[in-house]
Amino acid sequence: MKYLFIIVTLLSISLNQKTDKLNGRYNYLIEDNNSYVQRDKITFNDSVFVFDSKYMPKGKISYGNIILLENFINTDLIISISKDQIKKDTIPFYMHDKQSSAANYLDEVVGKGKLIRIK
Repeated sequence: MKYLFIIVTLLSISLNQKTDKLNGRYNYLIEDNNSYVQRDKITFNDSVFVFDSKYMPKGKISYGNIILLENFINTDLIISISKDQIKKDTIPFYMHDKQSSAANYLDEVVGKGKLIRIK
């Protein structure tokens, strides 16, 4: 009986924990000369994202300590988002180049921007 109680408790805890994921539609803005310029709209759905522009490829989202958007505009550009930001309506992000000369390309920021939720 004791073990049954422990199993039920562990199952209920694991079912109640949700992984925060990006969902919804956002405008994305890129910082250019200390001002933000709107580029396009993006739709996030769990682990993929799609630009409204039909010429842009689908991208993949990796969830971890930092959320990474891969295949953003081109295959060498990676976007990083702090995990604690994804519940907000305005999400700052940083751009990284996979072809960077740094040992870890996430250490070198090549640009930044914001995602603004469309309600």
